[in-house]
Amino acid sequence: MKAIVCGAGQVGVGIARALAREGNAVTVVDWSTSLIDNVVTELDVRGVVGHGSHPDVLERAGAAEADLLVAVTHSDETNMVACQVAHSLFNTPMRIARVRAQNYLDPAWGDLFSTGNLPVDVVISPELEVGRAILQRVETPGAFNTAVFSGGRVQLLGLRLDENSPVAGSTTEQLMELFPDLRVAVVGVQREQTLFIPKRTDPLLAGDDVYVVTESAHVKRVLDIFGRSAEKIRRVVVIGAGNIGVYVARALERAGGIKVRLVEASKEHAEAAAERLKKTVVLHGDGLDARLMREAGVPDAELVVCVTNDDKVNMLSAVMAKREGAKRALSLINERAFESLREPLGIDVLIDPRATTVSIILQHIRRGRITGLQSLGGGLAEALEGIALSTSPLVGKSLNELELPDGVALGAVVRGDRVLLACDEGRIRENDRVLLFCNTALIPKVEHLFRVSLEYF
Repeated sequence: MKAIVCGAGQVGVGIARALAREGNAVTVVDWSTSLIDNVVTELDVRGVVGHGSHPDVLERAGAAEADLLVAVTHSDETNMVACQVAHSLFNTPMRIARVRAQNYLDPAWGDLFSTGNLPVDVVISPELEVGRAILQRVETPGAFNTAVFSGGRVQLLGLRLDENSPVAGSTTEQLMELFPDLRVAVVGVQREQTLFIPKRTDPLLAGDDVYVVTESAHVKRVLDIFGRSAEKIRRVVVIGAGNIGVYVARALERAGGIKVRLVEASKEHAEAAAERLKKTVVLHGDGLDARLMREAGVPDAELVVCVTNDDKVNMLSAVMAKREGAKRALSLINERAFESLREPLGIDVLIDPRATTVSIILQHIRRGRITGLQSLGGGLAEALEGIALSTSPLVGKSLNELELPDGVALGAVVRGDRVLLACDEGRIRENDRVLLFCNTALIPKVEHLFRVSLEYF
């Protein structure tokens, strides 16, 4: 596949890396010479200096031969115009744009993004996607990562094992012997810098990040057994009243039963948030002020969500919140180098908006009928859910006899309201939703398992 990525920022580089790693021909466009120099030095991609919405620049980037254009510059307008130019002048088949301004996304203007108007096939809103990711963490407070598949019937959880975990030192085989009715599949383990799919006889060690798949109805029990149960969240403090902070606060208001307080350093933004929120108490002040934290109720909060536009403020606010007595702290980060500081600083969850956005974009460009995707382990692995069509090699195979490539594990099979795990008896049928966990290098093989029949077209 030939792809053009407009924007050499963190998201653009993340998408280019993922596409190039799989052998696609990628061209990155950006007006900054230094950013283009950096990306072509770091990745096996071609670089073009110029504005991504200019016809001559897209022509030099090869838009006439491209299968895909992904526009993720810092300007919504540039992204939308790039898609328009790619469609009108070069007939680029697939066009994806990042749009951050919420005014464009108002349901009242639902016809804006259509072939007859602005021909954008997929609109990505990082703030909304990150907000949804944060809300998933609110619902499963004991997990450092959560992804929902099959309309909420199945969840993938990332669980950190510590020395006090009841299952530390046990193998998957022993786990199932101790809890024979436990509806869970252990699909991946990240140990230090290595992510692998464990065999039934491999022990789960303290310090491991373990990825498991379970039915949503069994999440609480899985968290209990892995020693990651947490108090029900009734009090939340949000630091930062940007789009993400306000989105999270509004969603928590609608959920009911949760008291929300929001802290914002900008008086203007605090006043705007107070007008948009009905039940949330909005405080104007510095999220690094210990006195204000106590006034906001941080010592009694089950969760503090730090989502300002400054990584360092977010991480320091999270550390201070834990010191003040908050049960858990979540921090938004954009700089990948900070990920290694999560455990030493005692921050429970880090949310990387780049990884969230990349996961959503990759879902739409994967070959085959992919209906869900989550990038995991800093890009080392992916969880993919796809529909098994009649031509899929999966159809007709018994769950416990699947011959999957090394580095690929079965998470679950969903058929209507029924969820099947690897330990269950049964065969994969046509149109089943199949959730697989795999090392990133094996993505092409997984796509082959979900290959589309000619009849589909």
